[in-house]
Amino acid sequence: MAVLKVNKSNFEDIKSSGATVLLDFYADWCGPCRMVSPLVDEIAEENPQYIVGKINVDEEPELAQEFGVMSIPMLAVMRGGEVVSTSVGARPKAQILEMLKD
Repeated sequence: MAVLKVNKSNFEDIKSSGATVLLDFYADWCGPCRMVSPLVDEIAEENPQYIVGKINVDEEPELAQEFGVMSIPMLAVMRGGEVVSTSVGARPKAQILEMLKD
């Protein structure tokens, strides 16, 4: 499944989908974000059971605030509409997949 561009207008649909959701909070100017982005893309392609979305914190400051984003990249995993895990900073693909499985 392709990575979704998440914004205020589609966030509620994603949140209420019932699927496990991986959200990547990023900014275009962020170096570590550019390192994580292709990993998130790979996870989306290889794991269609998950919804994978990216949120540009410069374009969606309200969503970033709602999730308490203080530093990027920040990854958040949601189940049943609730955040079950977050991590800040660049992570290897294996660690991101572990977040989704826990």
